[in-house]
Amino acid sequence: MNLELSASFKYWLNFLHPVIMWVLLALSLYAAYLGLQVQRTRNAQGEEKKELIKGKYNIRHYQMGSILLGLLVAGAVGGMAVTYINNGKLFVGPHLLAGLGMTSLIAFSAALSPYMQKGANWARVTHILLNFTLLGLFTWQAVTGVQIVQRILTNA
Repeated sequence: MNLELSASFKYWLNFLHPVIMWVLLALSLYAAYLGLQVQRTRNAQGEEKKELIKGKYNIRHYQMGSILLGLLVAGAVGGMAVTYINNGKLFVGPHLLAGLGMTSLIAFSAALSPYMQKGANWARVTHILLNFTLLGLFTWQAVTGVQIVQRILTNA
């Protein structure tokens, strides 16, 4: 069975991945905020700690991280799929390679969760370093992604 997509549909598919990724970048920044609040709660004492615990930052951070893991992996695969559907090939370049790196980083970061739950400080430090690297790559990806979208609009 050969499924042929309309040219119009294929064109608009180009914009699904960037929109999803910008939403995920915003959610990543929110997850970072929650993670910083978890750290703040861990280091607080007395009444401040009691007040911070009420925010359930640890649960919210874990949930947001799980959502990000699933959506970032799906978004990366989706971006490659749309590129292949529209061009018959992938363009191996900095945007693709950094995206694959981001996908790996978030997987490694999430894999540290069981160790962090058992109190392993090395896992916590590694998790934080991986995620700040991921945020840096994600920000750069947003910039290069806008350049790709501009090229698509110019060539339309």
